[in-house]
Amino acid sequence: RSGKMAKLTHFIDNDVFRAFATYTTIVLLKMMLMSLITAYFRITRKAFVNPEDTASFGKGESAKKYLRTDPDVERVRRGHLNDLENIVPFLVIGLLYALSGPELSTALLHFRIFAGARIIHTFAYLIPLPQPSRGLSWAVGYAVTISMAYKVLKTALYL
Repeated sequence: RSGKMAKLTHFIDNDVFRAFATYTTIVLLKMMLMSLITAYFRITRKAFVNPEDTASFGKGESAKKYLRTDPDVERVRRGHLNDLENIVPFLVIGLLYALSGPELSTALLHFRIFAGARIIHTFAYLIPLPQPSRGLSWAVGYAVTISMAYKVLKTALYL
């Protein structure tokens, strides 16, 4: 099967696809958690961007002071944005990769390294850990996606 696109009828029964679905779910849940962390920081730091979000703190001028930026909120937002910039390409390329018939052990290595790198990247952003921890974790995840893209281009597409 290696080197050939998997048939759609074997999609769900494909171990590589199930591994992809597992690790995709993990990184998507992690990305969704970033939304909750952003909300937590907005509420605890009382830093909002929309006037209606400040309604519970008063009206008029007393509520305006909560329309502000906060460094902690912005840090979480940047981490979430970085997830969007890296997890979305992983989802598309990873799906194509899973369909390209890779060995299960190789696919698991790709998926696990990517998921681990994104989790480390989040901790590096939120704690924050000293550089180059965040940069290295980003680069490792990015390299995994490039590696999968190379495999797809090499085996599954007609160029």
